[in-house]
Amino acid sequence: MLKLVEKIRAPQDWSDHAIWWEQKRCWLLKTHWTLDKYGIQADADLHYTPQHKFLCLQLPNMKTVRLSVSYSTVVFKTVAEICKICNISRPEELSLLRLPDDPKKKKKKDKTPDWVVDDLLTADIVGSTATGASGKPIQMLCLFIFPTYRLGHVSVYYAQTYKMLMLVACGCCVGRWLDSSRSLMEQDIQENERLLLRFKYHCFFDLNPKYDAVRITQLYEQARWSILLEEIDCTEEEMLMFASLQYHICKLTMSSEPNDLSNEQDVDEVEAALSNLEMTLEGGNADSILEDITDIPKLADSLRLFRPKRLTLKPYKEYWFVFKDTTISYYKNKEASHGEPIEQFHLRGCEVVPDVNVTEKKFGIKLLIPVADGMNEVYIRCDNEKQYAKWKAACILASKGKTMAYSSYKQEVKSIRSFLQMKSLAPTPGQTAPDLDSMEMNSECFVSPRYAKKYKMKQVSRTQKSLTPLTHMKILEAHQNMSSLSLMDAKMRFIEAWQSLPEFGIKYYVVRFRGSKKDEILGISFNRLIRIDISTGTPTTTLRFSNMKQWNVNWEIKQVTIDFDQGISLAFACLSCDCKVVHEYIGGYIFLSTRSKDQNETLDEELFHKLTGGQE
Repeated sequence: MLKLVEKIRAPQDWSDHAIWWEQKRCWLLKTHWTLDKYGIQADADLHYTPQHKFLCLQLPNMKTVRLSVSYSTVVFKTVAEICKICNISRPEELSLLRLPDDPKKKKKKDKTPDWVVDDLLTADIVGSTATGASGKPIQMLCLFIFPTYRLGHVSVYYAQTYKMLMLVACGCCVGRWLDSSRSLMEQDIQENERLLLRFKYHCFFDLNPKYDAVRITQLYEQARWSILLEEIDCTEEEMLMFASLQYHICKLTMSSEPNDLSNEQDVDEVEAALSNLEMTLEGGNADSILEDITDIPKLADSLRLFRPKRLTLKPYKEYWFVFKDTTISYYKNKEASHGEPIEQFHLRGCEVVPDVNVTEKKFGIKLLIPVADGMNEVYIRCDNEKQYAKWKAACILASKGKTMAYSSYKQEVKSIRSFLQMKSLAPTPGQTAPDLDSMEMNSECFVSPRYAKKYKMKQVSRTQKSLTPLTHMKILEAHQNMSSLSLMDAKMRFIEAWQSLPEFGIKYYVVRFRGSKKDEILGISFNRLIRIDISTGTPTTTLRFSNMKQWNVNWEIKQVTIDFDQGISLAFACLSCDCKVVHEYIGGYIFLSTRSKDQNETLDEELFHKLTGGQE
């Protein structure tokens, strides 16, 4: 390479250049090797090209930035480099996603792409500034914190991007994620090509508004679009709650100044560091204080129970329940509670899923309890909001191996009740009705098309043709219950509500299990695999990663085999995407489960590739 540069007599910095072997689709980065050792013959077509090239990247908040990134390192490192530029922490949770092919675009190769818009920004490699269409520098922090929408213009933006995003949503289901163990060039990504940066693994570590504003904002934007595009199902009550939170966040964003927020971010980071230091000097986190074993609280109430595998004419039956330590016991009635229980549920490691409709006074808790061959489903129905908050808080702590004696129990109860109040469509007593005329809002921009169509009614007036009065009024009424939230708190509430949805974080793949003659669905979550009947959509088996002994891939026949405790084994071929995508999801989630607050910020890249790289 040195002789090549000397021969062409082009004085410049060539340190970023390397040789790319087009036919074999690989970089020749081992410069101490000879061409002969690489197996290169005289007819090989080699390219002497920069390793860093520009990439057009669409962020979760729909901003498109043009970054100089490495096309020669593996995608895992490239994503970490991108996140550093964008000030997004925890890069291991994100990855790059291809845009799906649009057949209509193939006939328009000469036309300028639709996504080349005015807000295309070019950021330097240092990541401190970005240059907008006007040529003026923009502070990167503010760019990634503030969303792109405004109250008066959301409908236009929403209409332009909806169709494209629906294609992206479908693309996610067929495995358009880039391979983390290969470089961009090795995966046919060209210079200036457009990719999506998204949170791939839905296991978000240590979200803290005090020092993680950029990451929280980008995560909120991804959650917002997943709700609007109906990538995840939610009830009408939940949709209105999400809509009112979006409206509240939009209002606060419009009233905030970027520079003020940037300064506030710096102050919050200092405060967070001082707070952590103070806690350390005092002897640790308050939540880790040991329990008083002699005085562990317990709950005892009359609740209703439903076991899906034990179908009866009366699904829910009333029993007397006792919650002690991390175990739920239930009896025929209160008098029988001095004897042996009908059954006990040990909740350590269980999943706690809300089954709530505040408007209909439905307060249910769905428990997914680990057993040897998967997970058992148990539904518990409470009578009121207060009872539900106490029992759900106890279940959440028990799932983590904690009892109600921990100091966080009362805070958990308070948080649950606050969340229920937020979901309530009725305003808090004493609040005045919202002034509809003084509030500028296009309600169709804050709900999914299905709900917008459902609520479509007679127009308020000819000058407000885009407003749907019923949705408009309900959003504003629900907004009163959250009007006191700060911008970051509102985003955190949105993310928490998104995480509480039953189907949150589950990715679905069409597979064929070994020995089966029909296709099935495999759902992959952050801690479990779900085998689903493709004709009914009913889960048939749930297996936890914590019970997994080993897994491997037969790359010749593209078959994934997973062994669990108790001699349970699954083997399947993936039909909707390459089996490497499924393999990387499983390995990635297991890698994320190894993270700890005691560790420093350095990622164990070797362990990640060992768990996700497969044959490499």
